[in-house]
Amino acid sequence: AELQIAEAVALVDTLQNWTVLDKIIIPTKNPDKKFVFGKGNFEVLTEKIKKLPHVTAVFLNVERVSSVTKKELEDAWGVKVFDRYTVVLHIFRCNARTKEARLQIALAEIPLLRSNLKTEVSQLDQQRGGSRYIMGSGETFMETQSRILKEKELKIRNALEKLRRKRSLLRTQRRKRQFPIISVMGYTNCGKTTLIKALTGEAGLQPRDQLFATLDITAHAGYLPSHMAVIYVDTIGFLTDLPHSLVESFSATLEEVAYSDLIVHVRDITHPETILQKATVLSVLKNLNLPSHLLDSVVEVHNKVDLIERYKPTEEGALAISALHGHGLEELKEKIEKKILAATGKKILALNINLEGPQLSWLYKEATVQEVEVMPEDGTARVKVIISNSAFGRYKNLFPNSKIFL
Repeated sequence: AELQIAEAVALVDTLQNWTVLDKIIIPTKNPDKKFVFGKGNFEVLTEKIKKLPHVTAVFLNVERVSSVTKKELEDAWGVKVFDRYTVVLHIFRCNARTKEARLQIALAEIPLLRSNLKTEVSQLDQQRGGSRYIMGSGETFMETQSRILKEKELKIRNALEKLRRKRSLLRTQRRKRQFPIISVMGYTNCGKTTLIKALTGEAGLQPRDQLFATLDITAHAGYLPSHMAVIYVDTIGFLTDLPHSLVESFSATLEEVAYSDLIVHVRDITHPETILQKATVLSVLKNLNLPSHLLDSVVEVHNKVDLIERYKPTEEGALAISALHGHGLEELKEKIEKKILAATGKKILALNINLEGPQLSWLYKEATVQEVEVMPEDGTARVKVIISNSAFGRYKNLFPNSKIFL
């Protein structure tokens, strides 16, 4: 409960001009029932709220509160009431940078608008009685509003589908150029963006110490020890009890992960609930229906080890790093390279080529040239390359007399 309340405070602190005045741990009966608390606890909480003159809202750290309960509590306390869904949604709204993220948030708001509509309609019916139809249209107020919401949802889904097709096209182009793709995933605020910045040296990346700083999928180019160019994809962070419809809305963003060649799972090893956070991430990954080879080859990274003295990972194959201070990054790059070569079927070869022919320029265009050792006495060079199976097949057809060393 202590850690849950700490996370709830961190969620509120993420929002500009939102401040936590006080916090209390109270057992809930069943959040789905009309009243979240037992009678005694409800009175304790009401008393506490009345004594805080500056309070403008109450955040109940439960996944969803029904619109009926919300209305009852707001009437009793005289302030706004938020649940985990509305707070997380508001954080998403504040952090959305791209058109796609905004559309996904609009889609996630639809269920909220629907439940609010039901409450409004029942209130209106109680207040006015009489005719429920609008100006003789044959449609009730509820039916009209539901139809408008349905049309809005359809428009958003169509717009998202267009963006999905566009991204699919970009993905095909990336595949043609054969850049391996590495998805960096983890619990929110585990240090994914800091790690990508450290691996790519991209100065424009500004990691922020807050929950859900990254909402959009962003791609960043980097190089592995063999000079192979790869693309690191920064993904949305995960959260325990992240409302299902929010995850659903962002499935278009997470779909990108299924097309990657490798997943790097970053863990904040200093967090008291790091094992629970790992379970959360792995359960989301399983629900994404990813190919089994992708799930089996996940690279686990234990980040922020600079904050723990003499830390050694107990999990087999996990790497201890500090993305902030660069500790363990070379070892991580080597492990990524090994896994990428296995996943993509690329080979590291040494080729003997004639410098007068077109081989060298062809290799620069179609493969990753690592080093060129020129032998001036006979006009040849020994070239070390990373090459895909398909490009290697084309090379052998074009230059059948070339000497190849594995």
